[in-house]
Amino acid sequence: MSLKETTVPTTNGLPFVSADEVRRRIDPDRARTLIEDALRNGFDPADDPARAHAHAGSGHLLLMPSTLGDWVGVKVASVAPDNPASGLPRIQAVYVLMDAATLTPRVFVDGVSLTSLRTPATSAVAADHLADPDASRLVVFGNGPQAVEHVVAMTRIRVPSSIRMVGRSPDRVAAAVAELASRGITAEAGTVADVADADLVVCATSSAEPLFDGSLVRDGACVIAMGSHEADRRELDAALMGRSQVVVEDRGAALRECGDVVLAIEEGALTVDDLVGLAPVVRGEVTRRVDRPNVFKGSGMSWQDLAVAVGVAPTD
Repeated sequence: MSLKETTVPTTNGLPFVSADEVRRRIDPDRARTLIEDALRNGFDPADDPARAHAHAGSGHLLLMPSTLGDWVGVKVASVAPDNPASGLPRIQAVYVLMDAATLTPRVFVDGVSLTSLRTPATSAVAADHLADPDASRLVVFGNGPQAVEHVVAMTRIRVPSSIRMVGRSPDRVAAAVAELASRGITAEAGTVADVADADLVVCATSSAEPLFDGSLVRDGACVIAMGSHEADRRELDAALMGRSQVVVEDRGAALRECGDVVLAIEEGALTVDDLVGLAPVVRGEVTRRVDRPNVFKGSGMSWQDLAVAVGVAPTD
């Protein structure tokens, strides 16, 4: 079945790939492979343009362009904080995929579904290299869509013996557990104390303050923090960052957007030279540590959207 047969044309004749079609074409395993292949094939995240912010209307726009091989793309995301009160999503997005040779637009793609795939896929790439191969105890902070999708992504790289969901609202935690159950994954409500026994901890919240005492994290454990892209917010404390191997998508992006990194450096617990890029980890140039925790702090980058969008690129 061709792309044209499974998408809805837009007013200018270009096909639009809906969220349902994106999920049909790209599952979590495929998304992870697309992300990892981009890095294995030599792409340097430092070459990615910085995310641009622009005030607009009742909120702001995020503009995220990138180039990967034969493809160019840009995600335009709108953030309208008051939308939920009107029954509308806070974040909406569309992706424009173009061929690199002529910069001709080829397809529009639902941008929210790309984000929901590429963020946990990037986390899973990092965790697959940084977590113990036998990691089985998973603790996830958060109860929204990203928390749920991160659980799904982690079950594709490890076989958890327990999955604990930690959040401030028991009702929302219960809803996340129920959503996972509907997808064949057994999870339960947990507490901050569960971090002490965890092999793998995922932070997918909007918190501005550390979620737990970093001293709880065992040496050799893996912590993934993907909750924000703001330099004044963090999910992990400076003490944990300072005693860990810290992996980031790109140093420049981390210093612009990752509060966990920026604030730890400001507090003297971490230095820029301590930061390890994800690409060297994927290529085997840097390996996980067993004598300290392994932290991956990501903010989401434009190349990740493009890498996944290529999975719905026209084939005819």
